Amino acid sequence: MSSVPTDCDRPLAEREAGAPPGERSAHPRLVLATSILATSLAFIDGSVVNVGLPAIGRELIGSGGGAGLSWVINGYLLPLSALLLLGGAAGDRFGRRRILLAGIAVFALASLLCALAPGLGLLVAGRVLQGLGAALVLPNSLAILGATFTGKARGRAIGIWAAAGAAAGAIGPLLGGWLIDAVGWRAIFYLNLPIAALALFMGWRYVAAPAGGKRAALDAPGALLASLGLGALTWGLAAASADKRVDLASGLAMLAGAAILLAFLAVERRAGERAMLPVALFASRGFPGLNLMTFLLYGALGALLLLVPYILIEALGYSAKQAGAALLPFPVVMAIGSPLMGRVAGNIGSRLPLATGSLIVAGGFLLAMRIGAGSYASTVLPAILVIAVGMACVASPLTTAVLSSVDGSHTGVASGFNSAVARAGGLIATALLGLVLTAQGKALLGPFHVALAVCAASAAAAAACAFAWVGTKTKPQR
Repeated sequence: MSSVPTDCDRPLAEREAGAPPGERSAHPRLVLATSILATSLAFIDGSVVNVGLPAIGRELIGSGGGAGLSWVINGYLLPLSALLLLGGAAGDRFGRRRILLAGIAVFALASLLCALAPGLGLLVAGRVLQGLGAALVLPNSLAILGATFTGKARGRAIGIWAAAGAAAGAIGPLLGGWLIDAVGWRAIFYLNLPIAALALFMGWRYVAAPAGGKRAALDAPGALLASLGLGALTWGLAAASADKRVDLASGLAMLAGAAILLAFLAVERRAGERAMLPVALFASRGFPGLNLMTFLLYGALGALLLLVPYILIEALGYSAKQAGAALLPFPVVMAIGSPLMGRVAGNIGSRLPLATGSLIVAGGFLLAMRIGAGSYASTVLPAILVIAVGMACVASPLTTAVLSSVDGSHTGVASGFNSAVARAGGLIATALLGLVLTAQGKALLGPFHVALAVCAASAAAAAACAFAWVGTKTKPQR
């Protein structure tokens, strides 16, 4: 899910109504370049690792990786989902530049650990640290971008940032696939090091350092409980999926995860407005339903972006470069279609684009069930194009609807939470894919088609959420 910037990331920059003089930079264009470089670390790494997953599994795990292989993805998504809001609050409290540079440094060191990892355990540890770094980088780089520009210049800067992210999302898997074929999977982690070094230098040199941040509350208990709860739930689901049954260990892990997440909600309720996730947000009729829709739709999408390259390489004999190129139409269609649908939703409201787009995505998943029965042009490409068109219909209107469902004082945390939910959807979906990842060769196609049918049902359920919880009119955002 981190492979391309989602529209629910945009408000992390757009919510900054301005910045005091100490936060303004004398080099705004270089600040924009720094933001693009920093966020590209978080966005690109996911898609490239998806392409490299078969090679990683063959070297570090062998046959039947299952739950272990899914943790190469989930080790990254777990801290990014659980700590995204905390990363933004840390920037508010300790200074955005300081936290941004710390996040880039953590990501770089974690990438080096991944590249040198002799076994699966250290690779997953490196991926967890990468997710922690990304949770610090993403909200603060976008907040710095939003604080550097004002008025129409901010809109242009965010547009350039989004276009650069889409281009990187398109090129990343292709470049990563070429590196995997030519050098090996470790090269995709070494690739992060020069990007991180340049981002560190530019952030230190050109991003303004304000005298002091505002004394924002840091909800450490909430962050700890969210991480433990999601971690236990994810481990239990991954283990049960890989074993094709729920045993005592996986069952206890899932129960513990659910109990810890309930404790997280209780702690957040007591913390009130100081909470990482103010429970008052859920008093809005639309906010819970829209986030459920986000979870269902982006979870299905996360499964697709993981499974398609894996199936193409392991079951259909594609090279890593060919598998990376197979997904190229997706970010291209998203980059073209998402802004257009944003304008359409501004005129007609979000409900119809959200419901229609989700149903188109469901149809694309059903179309993808033909993969394995023909050529790329006749099976993979039509499904990718249909799903991309459906997601382009959804992305911008979903962000608009989420922000419209809460009052103005909560738009920042609402957008951050929605972004975290989108990644948590991919986290849970990946945990459930052990059944597919344990199969070999052509035997992968059967479980793959079952997973696609489940994804189609999830997208259809997302359409039902749009009909149930989104009003026919969307109030304008200031």
